[in-house]
Amino acid sequence: MKMLMIYCDKFGYEPSVKTLKDFPDVREGNSLSDVLVGFIQAESQDEFDLKGVETKMIKNLKWAAKKNGTTRIVLHSFSHLSDSKATPEFTKKLFDQAEARLNRSDYEASQTPFGYFLSLDVQAPGNSQARIFKSFV
Repeated sequence: MKMLMIYCDKFGYEPSVKTLKDFPDVREGNSLSDVLVGFIQAESQDEFDLKGVETKMIKNLKWAAKKNGTTRIVLHSFSHLSDSKATPEFTKKLFDQAEARLNRSDYEASQTPFGYFLSLDVQAPGNSQARIFKSFV
């Protein structure tokens, strides 16, 4: 898994182009403030250890959120961090499970629409903890 975590004063998105036909149609966007956004790419080798990858992902997201003083986390599928890609079905399952776990542990977690290119509005402060990259198996 590859994950770029960006703390945003403001993060907004609007669905632009649907890329995966087997996922729900979404027409509306959203805008959030004081939020950690995880730009996440699940890789093919991750499919052999869903629980382990999910746990590492959640630990890193919680750590970065605490570093930035927020409890809001957005999971965003971003398959541009590696040549290796997990299946969309695996990635969506991983995101759904991680979102549920985060919400059960006093975080306000959500996801961007899955299977879309999105128009993004990213307003991030210029400090070192606002941008963190992690790579793990």
